[in-house]
Amino acid sequence: MDEKQRIEQLRQELHEHNYRYYVLNQPTIGDQEFDFMMHELQDLEARHPELYDANSPTQRVGSDIQSEFRQVAHRYPMLSLANTYSEQDVRDWYESVRKGLAGQDFKVCCEMKYDGLSISLTYVDGRLTQAVTRGDGVQGDDVTQNVRTIRAIPLVLTGQGYPREFEIRGEILMPWASFERLNAEREAAEEPLFANPRNAASGTLKSLDARVVANRQLDAYLYYLLGEELPANGHYENLEAARSWGFKVSEDMKLAHSVEEVLDYINFWDQERKNLPVATDGIVLKVNSLQQQRSLGYTAKSPRWAIAYKFKAERECTRLLEVTYQVGRTGAVTPVANMEPVLLAGTTVRRATLNNEDFIRSFDLHIGDMVYVEKGGEIIPKIVGVNLDERPIIAQPVMFIKRCPECGTPLVRYEGEAAWYCPNDAGCPPQIKGRIEHFIARKAMNIDSLGPETVDEYYRRGLIKNVADLYDIDVQQINGDGSRNKSAQRIVNGIQKSKEVPFERVVFALGIRFVGETSARLLARHFKTMDAMMTATLDDLQEVEGIGEVMAKSIIGFFHNETNRQIVERLRGYGLQFSLSQEQTAAQSDRLAGQSIVISGVFAHHSRDEYKLIIEQNGGKNVGSISSKTSFILAGDNMGPSKLEKAQKLGIKIMSEDEFLEMIHST
Repeated sequence: MDEKQRIEQLRQELHEHNYRYYVLNQPTIGDQEFDFMMHELQDLEARHPELYDANSPTQRVGSDIQSEFRQVAHRYPMLSLANTYSEQDVRDWYESVRKGLAGQDFKVCCEMKYDGLSISLTYVDGRLTQAVTRGDGVQGDDVTQNVRTIRAIPLVLTGQGYPREFEIRGEILMPWASFERLNAEREAAEEPLFANPRNAASGTLKSLDARVVANRQLDAYLYYLLGEELPANGHYENLEAARSWGFKVSEDMKLAHSVEEVLDYINFWDQERKNLPVATDGIVLKVNSLQQQRSLGYTAKSPRWAIAYKFKAERECTRLLEVTYQVGRTGAVTPVANMEPVLLAGTTVRRATLNNEDFIRSFDLHIGDMVYVEKGGEIIPKIVGVNLDERPIIAQPVMFIKRCPECGTPLVRYEGEAAWYCPNDAGCPPQIKGRIEHFIARKAMNIDSLGPETVDEYYRRGLIKNVADLYDIDVQQINGDGSRNKSAQRIVNGIQKSKEVPFERVVFALGIRFVGETSARLLARHFKTMDAMMTATLDDLQEVEGIGEVMAKSIIGFFHNETNRQIVERLRGYGLQFSLSQEQTAAQSDRLAGQSIVISGVFAHHSRDEYKLIIEQNGGKNVGSISSKTSFILAGDNMGPSKLEKAQKLGIKIMSEDEFLEMIHST
């Protein structure tokens, strides 16, 4: 067998193993054997670039090569479904279908309403050619490169009988297990938590780095087949055919022959959905016959032949056992309710954030209280009330702690802040490790070869006590017994490469309290060098847009701290970027001073991020939504129709890419 034949064989076998593992949940080989096959294929493809195939299993690992998403018009508009929340509404819809079909017999396909990101997949000759998000229903983002990393979606179909060209729609999901792991990682890094799996899936799929998508283990269920040559007249039957071609189709679909069967299905899943591995928020009901669907037609906004039944928000009552406290990277102390375990929206809940001292007081919480718990957006556990009738006689009120639970330092509360803080930022272990984790994060120094577990290990071993210590680490220290030479070298290389990270991200990476990514960029652009920022007065700092007194005092306090200054000077000595590049400095002007600009569409000369940078460099402000305060819209191709309509209504000027560049470069 020559290498070309071996490549084809490996691709076919790996596609089959992916299908068995991620769709059927019936793997036939172990992870190690799968990895060996994948590595062999990667090596062979590297030797034969002329045999590149976008649908090869090796493409599922993702790449960091990605431009702004291109907008694509849907061949068939993706309409929304009408929502209903009561049994009577379902009965009314069922009766309207009966009348619309003039008394014909009909069946209803009952399906789970998965809570994710809608996707439309196009296949030609059994191969995935395009993946497009719902967008505004008329057009969406082309996310094909990212979707290829989702292993539940077949790149090449199996079986027989599929049309030469067709579209299949479904939902991209983040399973509960992946979601909880991701939020735990974000919480440890003091990054904002995703509110629910839907937001997490959407944010992941819109990442410009396909490797992020691959690492977050998204899933997908497909639920609607469209095309000119479908195998059957029945929606249910078409999905069964799609299942045989390798698509992940829900096992929980059911054909109902009466409204009573429909309601039985709804009532069953209202409880049973808690045991599903993914988030659901209702039931979708569709007339099964495609011919009858066409006969019933559409309203202006939704099909008459389908409706969505939405579940009510789930609430449970459980006992508050104790309140513990967590210390974050910035020293903020967060109270956490520890409760008797209770099943809620698919997961067992034992803990819920209590936000701050004011939140605790608002409920007059006592240890031993029976508390009502909900999941905001069906996921983030939160206490929403107390059953005072069941409060134990000896229950003691929850009293917020006065000292740091990690280092014992008295807590402080800054003016205008709801949180209490531990001010011992140089000696409090969670703060030290948290700042290091923040420093290495993707949006900061981007040392992706390190992670929270590695930081914790190095801290325990005494290798690092602050961020500057990272640049002293060598391969021999990491390698230890000699079994991790490759990974050790990768870590050291990643640390050295971070010296190329631009100045504005170095400012963000320092972890100055209250200074976020946007504030760091504004500070860097205003002061241009680290020295200028370190010596800035309170008035100097408050001249920067968006920098108020609290943040300004925090910046001054950070640089007046001798320990912090020593760390900063060490970072300077290691060669980190402590000033704007000549290119950034030279490009600055005040040509757009005082103007708020919205960017919309796809551009030919620069990416959207590049245009945002040009606007900032010329004194303008990027804003995300159109209002009466918008100065103009920088519009590329395929500008969103809703934005266009709003701009016209408000009389906002729409400027083309060429007009904008001419204005910027004019003297």
